[in-house]
Amino acid sequence: MVQTPGAARAEAKRAEILRKAAAVFGRKGFHKAGMRDIARGLGMAPGALYYYFESKEDLLYSCQMLSLRRLLTSAREIAGSDDPADLKLGRLVRAHLAHILEHLGGGLAHVEFQALPGEQLASVVAHRDEYEAILRGVVVAGIESGVFVDTDVKLVTLTLLGALNWTVVWWKPEGESVDVLAERMTETILGGLKKRRAR
Repeated sequence: MVQTPGAARAEAKRAEILRKAAAVFGRKGFHKAGMRDIARGLGMAPGALYYYFESKEDLLYSCQMLSLRRLLTSAREIAGSDDPADLKLGRLVRAHLAHILEHLGGGLAHVEFQALPGEQLASVVAHRDEYEAILRGVVVAGIESGVFVDTDVKLVTLTLLGALNWTVVWWKPEGESVDVLAERMTETILGGLKKRRAR
């Protein structure tokens, strides 16, 4: 289906709003941020913002889903590649950090999803569970192929996700780059996972 120029502009505007909204959530927290704050950050009238999103919860949900769709797309591609498990995990770390820190602006929208109402929360949790399952699969494959030590797969995966997601709280764009951060985190994670070769 070919997207019309008008639809493409609207979609681009929505993406811009989501990025700025994520930044506002990051500065003020979801509960303290209001639609007026977000509209002000975009140089829009609040009424214009409501044209694109019905509520603050709608914005948070859209931020989550945009991020999760991108994460799932890259994770499926990486997990389906012929790379060994350690390289896959490194690529997953880089892609995850790029999506939440660069594309979504490092907003707390990625960790405040529990504030969503019932149906939206269920949808987000289902997508997050699917993503977690892909990461678990890479860890399992690494163990089975002898690249990783035999370990608690669930604990390793949840620890990895917790570390990656929490970077939105402390990472600053004026500090080290996402590439450097991804390299350092990958070295730390693989340092505990990879099997040591016998001398």
